[in-house]
Amino acid sequence: MKRFYKDVTVADDLSIRLDGKSVLTPGKRKLALPTLQLAEAIAREWREQRDDIAPATMPLTKLANTAIDRSEVHREHIVAELTGFARHDLLYYRASEPAELVVCQQMAWDPLLDWIHQTTGALLATTKGVVHVAQDDTAIAALSRSLHALDAWTLTGMHVATTITGSFILALALKESRLSHVEAFASSRIDETFQATKWGLDAEAEARTRRLAAELETAAQFMALARP
Repeated sequence: MKRFYKDVTVADDLSIRLDGKSVLTPGKRKLALPTLQLAEAIAREWREQRDDIAPATMPLTKLANTAIDRSEVHREHIVAELTGFARHDLLYYRASEPAELVVCQQMAWDPLLDWIHQTTGALLATTKGVVHVAQDDTAIAALSRSLHALDAWTLTGMHVATTITGSFILALALKESRLSHVEAFASSRIDETFQATKWGLDAEAEARTRRLAAELETAAQFMALARP
């Protein structure tokens, strides 16, 4: 799409306006943000467009559209989906060898499981290998309760972070600033990083890694900017 506007402003209701007209989401809802800092960041994305509008360069706008069109409307579905991730979290499944990998996982993941236990009361089980380990329903219910209190904006960022890392717990640690986006991504890639030290990475895998890391950084930024 060609750029069709000159001025980008933030209205009193924190909606984005192009030449005085409100921007609408794909679902035809007004693009209005919960905080001034997020509204200004999204307005900046619109201002920085050149002759052609490039959606790939507007990741915060994309997440805001998702929050308004999907997360507000399908909240219970998203909570259920994230609760499902909590039942099968990456951090539950540990290597049995080699010893270096075992230690790397323990050092990165055990403190997070301890933190979850201390803050939510959820005592989560781990296992060696990839055979399913069942989690206590009480523990999962405690994690699910932490989701019901979240607004649509945070749920959107949590969903992105969870799907990228494969871990509800890493996403929650990111939301709570327990981990930075760099630390959360590194924790989610322990196995891949270990294998890369042995065998190397091909160009395609490196490009995918960079893309996912950038998406996780955006999700973390989105949650931080949406926080009152």
